[in-house]
Amino acid sequence: MHVKRPAEEIAANRARYEEHQRKGLEFAPKALPGFSALAEPAVDDENIVHREIIPGGWYWATRLGAAELIRISLTHGHSSLAMIAWNADDRSERINLPDTVKVQWTTELSKGRVIFSDMGRIMFSITEDTSGAHDCLVGGSNASSNARYQESNLRDTRDNFVKLAMKAGLDRRDIPAALTFFAPVRVDAEGKFFWNAGLLNGPDYVELRAEMDMIVGFSNCPHPLDPNPLYAPNPVTVTRLAARPAAADDLCRTATVEAVRGFENNLAASL
Repeated sequence: MHVKRPAEEIAANRARYEEHQRKGLEFAPKALPGFSALAEPAVDDENIVHREIIPGGWYWATRLGAAELIRISLTHGHSSLAMIAWNADDRSERINLPDTVKVQWTTELSKGRVIFSDMGRIMFSITEDTSGAHDCLVGGSNASSNARYQESNLRDTRDNFVKLAMKAGLDRRDIPAALTFFAPVRVDAEGKFFWNAGLLNGPDYVELRAEMDMIVGFSNCPHPLDPNPLYAPNPVTVTRLAARPAAADDLCRTATVEAVRGFENNLAASL
């Protein structure tokens, strides 16, 4: 049954939309920086909260505090690492890649971009990145995509995330679409996905800043489009770093009007 909304509510919603539109038209987006330099900078031991080396085929989850950093490093050779995340205080809020792409008008997530939740808030800021070779379109592997290896009982990201979610008190329906790092997926002129290995630089790394308290899960399995005929994911190093407050003019927080609005939503939820 159609419910007619009060005129006052319609007017308030329109005014809010028009204000957002005005801000968007007046806001000049900042130019994003180039990729971070290689080699990966060293980290002082006193700033390391935890370091985990995720073996090929395995998964790992951690609780990440707001303003903490997490660095993902290809220190043992190439692998593609899939990531999902939930708000630690309200697990109905989770990473949302469709909104992340739609709001920022790009599928190329790299330094200076942010990652949104399904409630319009910012979960991560990408503070360092050496390649931009990350996939937010295809998703992780499953039993069907592993069938090409002609082997049985191979681990896949779908099953890894099911196990990870259940250990966190969640189930299959709580698993969001995964962002896969170091998976250089692009779209050709005909709209088909392809693997552009030229985007990778070898010992790449990406660093993310948490913008809320989260539970973050990782799966280290071959991406469905990885052309390697062998199931041979290398270990991936994930390092949690102590919280580092963002500067007032932090690029991720000020680069686009959409990011500004997302951080306003973060602030409003904390009041």
